Amino acid sequence: MAGPSHRARCDALRDAGHLPLVREATGLVLDPYFSGTKLEWLLTEGGVARGPNLAFGTVDSWILWNLTGGPDGGVHATDPSNASRTLLYDIRRLTWSEELCDLLGVPASCLPEVLPSSGRFGITVPERAAGLGVPVSGIAGDQQAALFGQACIEPGMTKNTYGTGSFVLLDLGPSLPAPVDGLLTTVAWQIGDEVTYAMEGAIFATGAAIQWLRDGLGIIDDAAETGPLAAGVPDTGGVYLVPAFAGLGSPWWDPYARGTIVGITRGTTRAHIARATVEAMAYQTRDVIDAMTAASGTPISELRVDGGASAMDLLCQFQADMLDVTVRRALVHETTALGAAYLAGIAEGVWDSPAGAATAWASDATFEPSMDPARREELHSEWLRAVERSRGQAAD
Repeated sequence: MAGPSHRARCDALRDAGHLPLVREATGLVLDPYFSGTKLEWLLTEGGVARGPNLAFGTVDSWILWNLTGGPDGGVHATDPSNASRTLLYDIRRLTWSEELCDLLGVPASCLPEVLPSSGRFGITVPERAAGLGVPVSGIAGDQQAALFGQACIEPGMTKNTYGTGSFVLLDLGPSLPAPVDGLLTTVAWQIGDEVTYAMEGAIFATGAAIQWLRDGLGIIDDAAETGPLAAGVPDTGGVYLVPAFAGLGSPWWDPYARGTIVGITRGTTRAHIARATVEAMAYQTRDVIDAMTAASGTPISELRVDGGASAMDLLCQFQADMLDVTVRRALVHETTALGAAYLAGIAEGVWDSPAGAATAWASDATFEPSMDPARREELHSEWLRAVERSRGQAAD
């Protein structure tokens, strides 16, 4: 769905002068990564009929609707963090944007009700929920839930989730700053009437690059082999991999960038390529955090990490070296589910506040920076040269 036609549509909206409205209202950029232009396409080119039975939402709203009855009285609702990802939600006014709905030709009547992230959305219907009738009381977007699951509940606290992509989020508290080039702003969560915002950098391909090593190149049979293979060489031998398989996300936002490998010699082995893939995760994260630091004026003091790739000690240590800050790996790696559970627990009285839920967080490893500063900057400078080589490609 994020093919050439969607990129062209985003370009056309930008050329028509609509980017400032999108940036101010949604905190997002005009990019086919988000769903608004896809819904527009479904309604204009995809054959989806308008009408009273049309309902659109992010995947959480679909799951909620099904669990609470589906066509027989299911609840069509979401929370502000998920609504923030659609290109249709005004994160300042905390309501669906009439201007953006009109711009993209989306009937507001098809959109879900937006409720606080922590609160009772509905009760599951037993025949649709393994025989259980239980409250659904916590809903948050993937990365916003991970921020909460990492107990990053104070302004300035930062986390990164290394999944298929990577997502760096910085807690901004109740204040929403003006849009910052290369970064997104989003609702992190809403508890009662209190809204917390976050600054976000979205990196499109991290774990996806490991999948490519396995499925595309065949140099590993299982993703778990990546860490040991990469650790088998002391460095990349000058190889840099820019995994721009679907363009580059933050802080570049270049949908036309393409994946690039530079520095290959006759001595390059699969271990060097595997290590370059791992190091690319850390380089991309540094690029995002450098942009966040420049925008906020405050350097981070530590980074909390989670997600499948965070199990690699090599990655966590290299990340600490690239950022020159402490990296703490969560004891529970899948903090998205943990964050949603924390939000539900607050709603149902398990904890009386976010601070109470935060006491349940623990780390399983801490990584301290140890790289020589000159070496750090040399490596990062070469990485940036590789990024420039990946950019400026012709559109499809």
